[in-house]
Amino acid sequence: GRLKTGVTKPTMRILTFLLSLTFATLVSAQTTIPATIQSGGLTREYLLYVPAVYTGATAVPLVINMHGYSSNYVEQAFYGDFRPIADTANFLIVHPNGTLDAQGNRFWNTFGGASTVDDVGFIRDLIDSLRTVYNLDPNRIYATGMSNGGFMSYALACELNDRIAAIGSVTGSMIVPDLAACQPARPVPVMEIHGDADPTVPYNGTALGFVAIPTLINAWVGFNDCNPTPTVTPVPNTNLTDGCTAVHYVYSGGDLGSTVEHYKIIGGGHTWPGAAFNIGVTNQDFSASREIWRFFSQYTLDQLTATELSISGVYNWSAFPNPVGDYVVLQASASIPVAEQLLVYDAMGRLLETRKNVSSNTRLETAAWKDGLYVVVITGNGRLERLLLVKKNR
Repeated sequence: GRLKTGVTKPTMRILTFLLSLTFATLVSAQTTIPATIQSGGLTREYLLYVPAVYTGATAVPLVINMHGYSSNYVEQAFYGDFRPIADTANFLIVHPNGTLDAQGNRFWNTFGGASTVDDVGFIRDLIDSLRTVYNLDPNRIYATGMSNGGFMSYALACELNDRIAAIGSVTGSMIVPDLAACQPARPVPVMEIHGDADPTVPYNGTALGFVAIPTLINAWVGFNDCNPTPTVTPVPNTNLTDGCTAVHYVYSGGDLGSTVEHYKIIGGGHTWPGAAFNIGVTNQDFSASREIWRFFSQYTLDQLTATELSISGVYNWSAFPNPVGDYVVLQASASIPVAEQLLVYDAMGRLLETRKNVSSNTRLETAAWKDGLYVVVITGNGRLERLLLVKKNR
């Protein structure tokens, strides 16, 4: 049968029960939003994490965080956790769900075989959908994942590098045919974190076609035209009881400032360094999530491409009161002409209201709205602005 490239099921069943209690709290606080979109003829699921510091006033990054084989989006949100980082760095995190394979396990279509699921198309559609509602910076969209999710990150680096600025893979790799076919149109910064005692995605590859990690690293060093001789730094062994150590390799000098970084976990298993849940030999000398974000935050898509993406200008609109009660008044500055269109979405991306030719002083009736986040999108004359509204019934 197919190798499982995720967390083992007995452990995850226990974990899912523990997580469900916390997850319910998050949903009630309207910070984690379960939603679906249609993509490739399928209904696809995702969880969106919106930190409290997000207001919609400025464009923020998006981190796509993908689960391992047989895992799911809730488990990945807690296991490969970026939420405390997002709370201060102000970025959104989307946790997409893979589809079910013939054995009933969730997966990303990166292992070859007969599956026709277009997961790259799903991620493209997901980005487009989220950008409609949330003020996301198209130059700062990143992909990461655990195991099969790491494989999927590499698929995006190869096939969606017009959208994804950089990737980070934890315990992932590529299959030999996919690496042979990969022709990125630009340098893609890559971070690979991998244990040399990983029993599921072995560090030295498999006869089934998983690429050995040194081969994978060298390929991306070549794609990015980095210096093939890395800077090698041992990670301070601050935790003497985790059963492993780590070494950090940095391949610098790539085209347009790109790099490849690799954390080799000596004695490490199929695990996420710094995770709060121990499902094997887990390095605790550093946090994979913090290091991946540190790596991502160096790069923007326009820095790594020959042409700069255009970003619409903005109106000068405000909303009062906010949080809203029974109504909200939207006001534009006196110098702004009447807007062509106003759209209201709920946090799941569902369109609730459309208005045409909106005046610069507009009242929305919000008494019937449920508690939660809402997004107002105002467009006209080639400009766009998003306002984030919070509804709290008193």
